[in-house]
Amino acid sequence: MKVIQLHKDQTKLIERAAKQNRQAQHIIYKTFAPKMLSVCRYYMKDVSIAEEVMLNGFFKVFKHIGGFKNQGSFEGWIRRIMVRECISELRKKNPFEFSAEINENLKGGYDSINSDMAVSEIQQVIDELPEGYRVVFVMYAIEGYKHSEIAQMLGISEGTSKSQLFKARKLLQEQIKKINQSSYGAN
Repeated sequence: MKVIQLHKDQTKLIERAAKQNRQAQHIIYKTFAPKMLSVCRYYMKDVSIAEEVMLNGFFKVFKHIGGFKNQGSFEGWIRRIMVRECISELRKKNPFEFSAEINENLKGGYDSINSDMAVSEIQQVIDELPEGYRVVFVMYAIEGYKHSEIAQMLGISEGTSKSQLFKARKLLQEQIKKINQSSYGAN
């Protein structure tokens, strides 16, 4: 795979954006907005709300861009801001409901599921998860956060994070099996 440099000197672009250069900010926005909308969409069921959260996230990006020290990925730095903005938005609407206990019946492995589902169908199944399950699932399985990081960001224990992930995966597996069975005419 060939890596394409998005801008010849990203450091200078970031410096210009930090000095309120609208052209530099526009380049950064155009470069990263599609990916960041996808990130926000994982957390928000409604696309218009995901767009609003993304715009608020970019406002924070440009407000704090001077604090980016060119250590690590700039895209990763933006992504963390978007995730935090999504969590903040979700908290405004409704406090997360997490089940603190780990059900002994849930301990064990996961079934492997082969599916020919489209991305939009998978997103719909994820959207149908209870909010606490969905947020932990997205943070762990899609964003790659560790349970300790999730626990800290959401104000829950690591055990609760692990439990929510397990339950989310279990529900996803059940839903995908149902969809696959109905797609293939099985009962």
